[in-house]
Amino acid sequence: MQYRKLGRTGMTVSEISLGCEHLQGKDYDLVKTVIDAALDKGINFLDVFMSEPNVRTNIGRALAGRRESVIIQGHIGSCWVDGQYKVSRDIGECVACFEDLLTRLQTDYIDVGMLHFVDRETDWDALEQSEMMRYALSLKAKGTIRAIGMSSHNPVTARKAIESGLIDVLMFSLNPAYDLVPGDRDMTEIFSEVVAGKKQNFSGLTLEPARAALYRACEERGVAITVMKALAMGTLLSRERSPLGVALTEAQCLSYALSRPAVAAVMVGMQRLSDVESAAAYETLSDAERDHSEVLASLGMFRAGGRCMYCNHCLPCPARIDIAAVNKYLDLVLLDGSPADSVKQHYSALDNTAEACLRCGACEKRCPFEVPVIKRMQRAVEIFGK
Repeated sequence: MQYRKLGRTGMTVSEISLGCEHLQGKDYDLVKTVIDAALDKGINFLDVFMSEPNVRTNIGRALAGRRESVIIQGHIGSCWVDGQYKVSRDIGECVACFEDLLTRLQTDYIDVGMLHFVDRETDWDALEQSEMMRYALSLKAKGTIRAIGMSSHNPVTARKAIESGLIDVLMFSLNPAYDLVPGDRDMTEIFSEVVAGKKQNFSGLTLEPARAALYRACEERGVAITVMKALAMGTLLSRERSPLGVALTEAQCLSYALSRPAVAAVMVGMQRLSDVESAAAYETLSDAERDHSEVLASLGMFRAGGRCMYCNHCLPCPARIDIAAVNKYLDLVLLDGSPADSVKQHYSALDNTAEACLRCGACEKRCPFEVPVIKRMQRAVEIFGK
């Protein structure tokens, strides 16, 4: 298992992590089997958004004696009211349900306290100065949570929250189909059209601007992204159901998500032993089996301007430059106008910067997106000074 820094939080998490949603409704023995297997595979990061009491209790029992070995995302505002799940902003309900989470997980702290389901801009505007936010800040001050997170599906709302400085971790829906959808199109409508047999044409599209801006903002501020919906509920695995019109493998979807800026982990839903084994097997696959670039390139996607997809298809580099990382930091600067100190620091920390480029051109021959790598290495030297 590979591990990544969870942004500025000081925590380190497994890049393949456990989304516990599908454990709801399962008996204790199955929950324990899944959690045992996940921990055995090196998975140390769990998302527990469900408010239903039994699944919380079962997860707590399964983790008994091992709490210190895992990092938990627990949600504030995901409530169980009158026997039903509810997204709540009522402070009384939020406090009661968060305390219930602590009790049922048999712990006195949650690593990332997630402000749950903040999608509309008006949601964030109301939340920023709310009792719920003050409650989250007080939990962090007391050490009951180690970091404040937020879950969202809306890049504009999420960016606004990130730029407030209050959010340390963002749980966000991320996959190639979502990244390509124009801002004026509704994703639910698109998937409905696909199921009805209406072909979508994403050819020539590049990363949706609001999403690009969000990923840059997270990278610059040290806010980690934990990914949900990496498979788009499984639709990306089916040619007939995917807006892309081609079938991607699970590994290609995971690879795509893990190659995006600021991403620390992908939360994979697991409800049986085979799900754990399949997800963890990602770490044993070859680069060719993970590679998503040729599939997307074959559709004409992301070719505009020779945009780097950070897929590492250009490697190996004889100068041992991490070409994708250089391109990622260069994009952050070019799209925002000037290099933030954090971007400069990340770039300077690379083992080999663009200055080491031999201009051999081998990378350009291998790149499926026609990226002018040599020119971009030269540009990085001009901007970063080496």
